[in-house]
Amino acid sequence: MPPRLGSRASHVQRSCGQCLHQTVCSGKRKPSNARNFSQSSSQSFQPSSRQATRLRRNMFAWLNGPGRAFREPQPMSTNYLGAYDKMGKLRRNQGRDMDSPATSAAEEEDVKDEGLSDAEKQELKEKRKAELEDAKAQQNMHIKPTAADFRPFPLNFSFKSEPVLSEGLREELWRQVVELKQSVATVSAVFGVDMRRVAAVVRLTTVEKEWVAKGEKLATPYASAVLAMLPQTRWSPTKKIYPHESINDLPVHPWTRQQIFYPTSESRHFTRADAAKVFSPTLLPADDRIPHPELVQLEREAANEVDRDQRLAAQKARDEKAQRAQQEKERKQAEWEAKNRRTVAGQRWDFNFTNISVEEAGKDGRGRRAVGWRYGNPHNDRKRGVIKIPTSVE
Repeated sequence: MPPRLGSRASHVQRSCGQCLHQTVCSGKRKPSNARNFSQSSSQSFQPSSRQATRLRRNMFAWLNGPGRAFREPQPMSTNYLGAYDKMGKLRRNQGRDMDSPATSAAEEEDVKDEGLSDAEKQELKEKRKAELEDAKAQQNMHIKPTAADFRPFPLNFSFKSEPVLSEGLREELWRQVVELKQSVATVSAVFGVDMRRVAAVVRLTTVEKEWVAKGEKLATPYASAVLAMLPQTRWSPTKKIYPHESINDLPVHPWTRQQIFYPTSESRHFTRADAAKVFSPTLLPADDRIPHPELVQLEREAANEVDRDQRLAAQKARDEKAQRAQQEKERKQAEWEAKNRRTVAGQRWDFNFTNISVEEAGKDGRGRRAVGWRYGNPHNDRKRGVIKIPTSVE
């Protein structure tokens, strides 16, 4: 029987946690600061102690120097990297001699205060420095922001941060729709906010108020911090209302994406209504498909030199007529649903059953109200034998 090695062998050929290769180890207890064999070398992936100290020193130098502007952002400013230079100064203040009057006055006061102690001089100096920074901040508020103030990424000149709605403007939009019973279209036209954004603001503000009534906790500090870093469209009852975004952009209808060859005579006056009928007999022209066609009518009346009071009266009458038509439409829809739809309550879901008619499918079976239409109905674009070019001229 071969002799066994003792438990206290002096030299064993094995892999030690302190070594990178297989070496002869004494078998002693591994110290607490030893690195496991599976870990990578600190010299390869981590900076050395001297390099880490230099990087840490540079970081704190930047935080106490140019980075102080981001710790204490200017009021009414976006506080983006693109708005400041490498020295931590606002780019829109370059070329302005803003520091000379206050600096000279502070230097004169320092010369006069020679009888104070060192601690009092230091305290007075810090106080004057804070007052000087406050004066600069107040002066920066009256300077119009430039394009660099809305560029969060300094190297990406194409990206521009768009403004968001402020808390006061969102609260006013909700009050106009919910409390004053104004239509979404009217509020959108008055405040210059898209109708979809107005509807979203009303829904979210309603949910927020319900949470507050239930005692739910809101992330108010987080929202305030995010809003402080973004450009905002503010609202004031005593100031002029500036539009937030373009509200009358024409949406691209799916029927207008196809290419159609439509022959017509050169002497014919081809209007937008004619172009809409070419795409589809039921497609409305561009003047009627925009979100706010009433604004076009107001511009036409202003171009025809109609009196302002008459324009306002006509617009008010049109708004009342549209409101009555909307109420009548909602009433008919409610009557139709009560007559043709019934709801069966289940354990987990409620099932809605609606009466249908076979005639709604149409002669070609492609009716919009037909059953299964929303699950997909292929077009005739790629079918053989279908002629898509015009064969006659009307």
